[in-house]
Amino acid sequence: MADTYISRAATGSVTSDKTFTFSFWLKRGDLSRTQTVFMHENASGHYEKFQLELQSDNTFRVSIYDGSSEFNYDTNMVFLDTSSWYNIVVRWDTTQSTSTDRVRIYVNGSQITFDNANGSTATMPNQNFAINLGEKIMVWGRYQASSPGAYFSGSLSHCHYADGQSYAPTVFGSVDSTTGEWKLNTTPTVTYGNNGFFVLKDGNRVVNDAGNSSGNFAVGGGTLTKTEDCPSNNFPTFITASHSGSYTFYNGATTSFGNGTSDWSKATIGTLGASDGKYYWEIKLGMNGGATDYNITGVVRSDKVFSNSNVYSNGGFNGLQSANAAGGLGIYSQTGASMGGALYIGGSSVNLTNGAIVMYALDLDNKKMWVGKNGTWANAGSGGGVGNPATGANPLWGTGEFTTGAIYLPGNIQYQTSDCSYNFGNGYFKTTAVASAGTNASGNGIFEYDVPTGFTALSTKGLNT
Repeated sequence: MADTYISRAATGSVTSDKTFTFSFWLKRGDLSRTQTVFMHENASGHYEKFQLELQSDNTFRVSIYDGSSEFNYDTNMVFLDTSSWYNIVVRWDTTQSTSTDRVRIYVNGSQITFDNANGSTATMPNQNFAINLGEKIMVWGRYQASSPGAYFSGSLSHCHYADGQSYAPTVFGSVDSTTGEWKLNTTPTVTYGNNGFFVLKDGNRVVNDAGNSSGNFAVGGGTLTKTEDCPSNNFPTFITASHSGSYTFYNGATTSFGNGTSDWSKATIGTLGASDGKYYWEIKLGMNGGATDYNITGVVRSDKVFSNSNVYSNGGFNGLQSANAAGGLGIYSQTGASMGGALYIGGSSVNLTNGAIVMYALDLDNKKMWVGKNGTWANAGSGGGVGNPATGANPLWGTGEFTTGAIYLPGNIQYQTSDCSYNFGNGYFKTTAVASAGTNASGNGIFEYDVPTGFTALSTKGLNT
């Protein structure tokens, strides 16, 4: 979601105005700004307001207002990870005699304590305090008031509202016995009541799967895109906090935009990397300005990613050059010009201009990497043979350019108004689905072109194949 939201009209009928549970999974796209995850409120008034919100200090807030009394509950936990999924469960039950049991928040199965909200200690609602969540419109993805805004940036999945029930987080997830991580329960046993719902169950599905008659959600604005990235299979996005210079990130942090600044040190990297295995991904170049638009894409070593000068200096990450000293291997493209280095397809130097789809095949088992354009793999230099990742033939980079034991992550540098849209297997460039998905024997990820035999998407499933 980014300037995108889904909504449902007021229903008027709730099972309980004192007891309910929200559970959802989210993956952040950017940090340090206010973002509304869920809102119950009409467009002109503030009565019967219930809000779930990420604050500008990266805490999470539950806020409620009945027209006279307002309660805000801020977590003392900050949500700074843009690489992983969080499961957040909010239990609201004002029938409880113990005040601290009336509002409880859990993150990945663990109960979170509250911090001071607006400088004041969080106060629990009185016993049997009532709030009717059927009174107003329900919205996922933005603040819903007379001046809507605070759009959520990132991804949402498995969003539940159980009307009349106070459920423990173990209904919606469990600890994986092998990894020790909190994992999704895809088929929870839940009673949803009159007004409850279960949406975003599979991709961008907004049909209410709760089994009641409270109504479906609909896209109210923007484009709600399906993604293979989900709590059960985590794909890379950009680490939005790692870059220098002025970047803007869109589409769940899979698209970066240069914002017109002239700064070669603006480097950012993906949230997942590897030291072994074979991985494939695609990049669609957006060269939006004049001759000053540049992109550099490739991979960088994990020990160099937070030293932006090392990514670009010494000739590294610039054209088809060895980059052990600098920490990067990549290709360099400019609006209307040949790729710096240069990139040869069919023996001729090619341009990487606006709209070109660049393919990467990274073989960390054999320390090789290939690059292609629009479905065709590049030659290994002006006189080299045609690259073939499936057979290991004619890579653009070989063992001499890789560092043994290093972890490599997708990397990106932009200059001026260029943008890069990465398809790590989600099946989209920005909000546009791939034109015709290529073959992929691994079954992991959706790409525009055929995935070479033996390669897979860089994702948690791909890392464990």
